[in-house]
Amino acid sequence: MSRPESNWSGNHAYAAARILRPRTLDEVREMVAAAPGIKALGTRHCFNDIADFDGGVQIDIADVASTIEIDSAAATVTVSGAMRYGELASLLHAKGFGLPNLASLPHCTVAGSVATGTHGSGRRNQGLAAAVSALDLVTADGELRSFARGDKEFAGLVVNAGALGVVTRMTLDLVPTFDVRQNVFDGLPWEALFAHFDEIQDAAYSVSVFTNWANDNVDQVWLKSIGEPRTELFGARPADGPRHPVHAAGMSADNCTEQLGVLGPWHERLPHFRLGFTPSAGDELQSEYFVPYRHAIAAFEALRGLGHRIAPLALCSEIRTIAGDDLWLSPAQGGDRVALHFTWRPRQDEVEALLPVIEERLAPFDVRAHWGKLFHRSGNYPMLPEFRRLRARLDPNGAFRSPYVVRNIG
Repeated sequence: MSRPESNWSGNHAYAAARILRPRTLDEVREMVAAAPGIKALGTRHCFNDIADFDGGVQIDIADVASTIEIDSAAATVTVSGAMRYGELASLLHAKGFGLPNLASLPHCTVAGSVATGTHGSGRRNQGLAAAVSALDLVTADGELRSFARGDKEFAGLVVNAGALGVVTRMTLDLVPTFDVRQNVFDGLPWEALFAHFDEIQDAAYSVSVFTNWANDNVDQVWLKSIGEPRTELFGARPADGPRHPVHAAGMSADNCTEQLGVLGPWHERLPHFRLGFTPSAGDELQSEYFVPYRHAIAAFEALRGLGHRIAPLALCSEIRTIAGDDLWLSPAQGGDRVALHFTWRPRQDEVEALLPVIEERLAPFDVRAHWGKLFHRSGNYPMLPEFRRLRARLDPNGAFRSPYVVRNIG
């Protein structure tokens, strides 16, 4: 694991002068108001400098006392932005509630996951940020401001790349708790994925397809089902034991959530990795790109053409789908998207040299990059001009205008 002054994977050493650790909400407000340059720091699971501020400071609100407020009648929960999804999910399940979606690892904070547009999977499941119905934000002047769904610019506040302030609390929509079973299939032919992509995406509540883009077949397909599981999948073989998506690194499947069709609660099946273990490979880099669902097959063909360059650097790559939303900086803003995720070997110079090539191949397909991972250009976020105007009002003196924000948001 990384040093405290680095991000999770250790590929980015923070340039901020120091980390502030307030213990009360009043201290958060005082620290933000006093800092000429500041960015919120969560669980450090970003692979770029989005949470850093060269020449400024970082603020970590994990020590601020918080409560979990469940409103059973409204089916909502209000939590600190520093709450981790894995911890929250266990508490919700015990009370009979669930979240409609989770990311592949439960280790990240609610605020950090939402701010970067982190999503989960499922053709009819929206990203994590779509569940946010209200939030409290400490802005650059130290004011604590509350916003709720229905407010004029709420859609611009939720996925915010840390550019608007420090999110101290969020309210999330809940669903009744539910059970999921997870089945893995090996060796799906590419021709079958192309011919039956819609059917495969409809085959389960959440679907993940793993490949290195060079093999003749797709390596694995993970189906997370809330009904009866499929017993066949267009020529793929049911796995004869647990699988780890990063099998190229020799990772043990013990780190992964239970498979082989064993029914279990949503929070122990929707993520790929168990909360108590190192997620993914650990020593890795990540990138992720999003294209409209209608361009899925064309985008796959474009990446297959780069398979000989991707495979030597990739531990694995994952294909997922996300339902569209209206959040300005969400990767799924405006319509359903297909996510193309890359878990890279820790060879940053080579990866960063390849990213512009990948982005060029995906450019005809209205591509967008994940805000918290490695990319060359962020891509086509059409609501970015509106977001800039919102930022100018909330942060007129640029307290949150870090080098990352200047480079990628303007």
